[in-house]
Amino acid sequence: MKPEDKKYKVALVGEKSTFFNEKATKKALVKFIEKTDKFSMGVWCQKFEEAFAILQNRKYCMLFNSGSSANLALIQALQNLGRLKRGDAIGFSALTWSTNVMPILQLGFEAIPIDCRRETLNVDADCAVKYLEKHNCKAFFVTNVLGLTTDLERLKKLCQKKKIILIEDNCESLGTELPTGKAGNFGLASTFSFFVAHHLSTIEGGMVATDDHELMEMLKIVRANGWDRNLHPERQNHWRTKHSVASDFHARYTFYDLGYNLRPTEITGFLGHYQLPHLDKSIIIREKRFHKIQKIVRENPHFIPLEHGHIKRVSSFAFPFITKTPELRNHYAEKFERAGVEIRPIIAGNIMRQPFFKKYSVKQHELPETDIIHHCGFYCGNNPDYTNKEINIIIDCIKPAGSKK
Repeated sequence: MKPEDKKYKVALVGEKSTFFNEKATKKALVKFIEKTDKFSMGVWCQKFEEAFAILQNRKYCMLFNSGSSANLALIQALQNLGRLKRGDAIGFSALTWSTNVMPILQLGFEAIPIDCRRETLNVDADCAVKYLEKHNCKAFFVTNVLGLTTDLERLKKLCQKKKIILIEDNCESLGTELPTGKAGNFGLASTFSFFVAHHLSTIEGGMVATDDHELMEMLKIVRANGWDRNLHPERQNHWRTKHSVASDFHARYTFYDLGYNLRPTEITGFLGHYQLPHLDKSIIIREKRFHKIQKIVRENPHFIPLEHGHIKRVSSFAFPFITKTPELRNHYAEKFERAGVEIRPIIAGNIMRQPFFKKYSVKQHELPETDIIHHCGFYCGNNPDYTNKEINIIIDCIKPAGSKK
């Protein structure tokens, strides 16, 4: 076999369509591009925001050019409002994405990683809040990992009792539901990602969801350079009066607080709005296959089964696997590679082992459970477009020795 053939084979189950229902989506996108007279943020972005707010059952949703930008804007907005102050300690799930942590460091906060359990890939609510209280954390950025969550209702109540601001990274768990509500609805605000291979793709794109009007207004300011251009006229007058901006001429280039250009394009808005009606079907397929794979995992003593009985609906982002030893992880990684299945580490693993965190964070924290996930975990995709044949390839890779299933 030639090297280039092997490379293609390894990606056989991994590289799939950009969009669910891709053929129709591409046709619709071509028509949109041909007919539209505006590509910068406009009416289609607003339509997507409004539709997503209804879907998520939140008062406000704001679209960004990426999920990472949504994270940055949310932390910046809380700082601008004075709800978080430079030097405050902010806790975060130790098993997370890099750009959940980077804004905490970039904006001058102390970053406190919270250990995540191997059985859930998420923090334990009671243990997390005790650790947050120990370090006098003012906020907690919890990550809902790969469609799984902690007991978010319990976490919410504990954070409220301790006056800790709870925000959620729900980029990998769009559609997951607990008995008391949807993931992404338990904190003050939550972020979502619409990057390729996520539950809903706009190629690049992200969202913040919240019920807090003041926060929503500040997010609009942060998203667009710090100015008031996207605010309601009444609120524009509020900011202009507050800062003695006397004319519309000067108001055009008056910047009220720290911000960036994190605006999406109309292509992002159009794709998101077009994809929303297909989301539920995609989630149904993902969840059904997640349970099928987990059944095989429970039959194989080499793996640690995942706990998800507290979750009403698992909107599976991917198929995660935790082996009982690092050696077993290497063994199964080789099996997946031979079968042509692309696998990856579980997000960033133990974030403290990442070069950027070592460089910018002085304190060390004990993260024994996240270390196990780091050394023994991996995942492969759960794309709704996978054929039954491709799903069976994955099953063959994790079957117990001697199994004929």
